[in-house]
Amino acid sequence: MTNLFDPELLDRCISCGFCLPACPTYALTGDEGSSPRGRINLMRALDTGVLDVDDPRVREEASFCLGCRACEPVCPAGVQYGQLLETWRDLQWTGRHRPVVAWGLMTVAARTSLLRLVGLVRRPARGAAAGATSLMLGCFERGLFPGVSRAARRLLPGVAVPADQGCCGALHAHNGQSHQGEEMARRLGEQLPGVIVTTSGGCAAHLATVLGRDRVHELSEHLVATGVTPVGEVRVDGRRARVALQDSCHLRNGLGVSAQPRALISAVADLVAVPGEASCCGAAGTYSMLRPRDSRRVLDPKLDAVEAAGVDYVVAVNPGCLRQLDTGLRRRRSRVRAVHLADLLADAAGGRALPRPRRRALRAR
Repeated sequence: MTNLFDPELLDRCISCGFCLPACPTYALTGDEGSSPRGRINLMRALDTGVLDVDDPRVREEASFCLGCRACEPVCPAGVQYGQLLETWRDLQWTGRHRPVVAWGLMTVAARTSLLRLVGLVRRPARGAAAGATSLMLGCFERGLFPGVSRAARRLLPGVAVPADQGCCGALHAHNGQSHQGEEMARRLGEQLPGVIVTTSGGCAAHLATVLGRDRVHELSEHLVATGVTPVGEVRVDGRRARVALQDSCHLRNGLGVSAQPRALISAVADLVAVPGEASCCGAAGTYSMLRPRDSRRVLDPKLDAVEAAGVDYVVAVNPGCLRQLDTGLRRRRSRVRAVHLADLLADAAGGRALPRPRRRALRAR
């Protein structure tokens, strides 16, 4: 097989190496093949027929990559690595090569009836089905963290929340079914009127790519763009809370949104800068389930830095990141709590109280 990739996208890489310091897996291994530049060379070998999809290194690197797109903002040639990776996995993750876990999650996410049933049980936000702005209910967020959408609706009381909405397709786009992911995004765009507000950075980036930037807002950018001023403050033990932020990779690297969540946190708490806050936490969609050991290798130094900073909370703007941080901190029995930005802002405004930081850390790994 030849001409598997868009030639214009593939040829844009000039092998300058600016991507190397930004790549989490290259930082773990120091191996050129586990960098964006090295993986693009593998794509070129696939494209010319030098290697095939069953080559062990090709299979490994298609899976080992986090897909965080940290290479894109630092690339002087404007390589759209995320799009190349999606094409690669479309080729790689088919038939017997498709990860079983990813297949199972995609099967559930594609069935709107199952998502609606989850919503009936877990009770995420509900609201009128018509309006100029719609709140997207994440396919798995509505089951794992139903309070996030309720908090978001408290911050945006006029937003519509149609109950019968499906999945945006980001999960499919990142796991070898990019065409189905695009179809699901378009279908969701038809189901949700007006501007779509999402509490998931990864979903925002995918939807914006398919529907257009003007139709999709991540929660923090929507609040800032519409002039919503956070009220109140988050307090711990009589003082203003100390809060760190974990960026969503696709939100920061794909859409360029990073200042907005920081501005909102600073309005209600003391924002604490933490080394590595802009780098991947290792969640990366299905990555933490497909490659748990590598996921923890990425996460552990980040948790070390969060704990060393002496914060009370670390805020996520993506449900996958929230799950990853919460699981890691609980495993350590850390005093630090992981919360979503929507919950932090709702707590400050007098909404549902956040879980209090634990009194002391009982370090156990």
